[in-house]
Amino acid sequence: MDKIQRDLLEQVAGIHEVPEGAYSLRINGKLHGKNSSENISIVTKEDKPGIDIYIKAGTKNESVHIPVILSSTGLKELVYNDFHIGEDCDVTIVAGCGIHNGGSEESEHSGIHSFYLSKNAKCKYIEKHYGEGDGNGKNLMNPTTYVELAEGSRMEMETAQIKGIDSTKRVTTGKVMKNATLIVHEKIMTHGEQYAETEFEVDLCGDGAGTHVISRSVAKGRSSQKFISRILGNAVCTGHTECDAIIMDDATVSAIPEILAHHPEASLIHEAAIGKIAGEQLIKLMTLGLTEKEAEEEIVNGFLR
Repeated sequence: MDKIQRDLLEQVAGIHEVPEGAYSLRINGKLHGKNSSENISIVTKEDKPGIDIYIKAGTKNESVHIPVILSSTGLKELVYNDFHIGEDCDVTIVAGCGIHNGGSEESEHSGIHSFYLSKNAKCKYIEKHYGEGDGNGKNLMNPTTYVELAEGSRMEMETAQIKGIDSTKRVTTGKVMKNATLIVHEKIMTHGEQYAETEFEVDLCGDGAGTHVISRSVAKGRSSQKFISRILGNAVCTGHTECDAIIMDDATVSAIPEILAHHPEASLIHEAAIGKIAGEQLIKLMTLGLTEKEAEEEIVNGFLR
């Protein structure tokens, strides 16, 4: 890896080099390296780009790193990754994609990730998207995630897109069975002419199923964002979706929450709030010696933390 690729790897996965344990590293459209561990098997797909990850039942306190790096302009790829997580597991999966586009062509990464959690399994999934470049080419990312949670399982997703992505459409769908839980935390910041669209749809299919979806975003410049959430309550279940956005400059933000109860004891809540930074917040920080710009940055950073 060169310096640009190592820097991208640190941004999206928090590591400086090839990690220990189970990992799959993809650079510029090709598999750069992969490694399985005693409890985690990573198999390259034969029919299309991507990998299958198999985690043995009972595996705990282990992690898998699957970052993707693009540092060549004009490169476009579609990757399929499937995760099969055994019963009673407790694991962390660190994904993410970093793009450095130094040319005039578009660079694009689209990933389709499918998660199948067995009974009583737990998984934390961390996905960061980051873009940069010194040319005129655009950075595009379109992640699609499908989650299927068996009885008593739990999945927590943390997704972040804070810088450098010109256009993205993120689609997440889930099917949550009896006493299973899906939690999603999303953070997005757009600026310039960037566009970001997020769509969540969760089916609560068993008694005791639950989901909690939280999106926090900041829109600057002339950028635009759209947040769509849909929760279907098909049993004695609980669902909550929340979208909070700060709008600045000439940006636009749209929030479209929808909840559908198909059972009389489904408890579903949706919330959406869009607004500018409060003047009293700015004044308070400026009295401590910050400039207006510094105060804005401090508030935005705290909001997205």
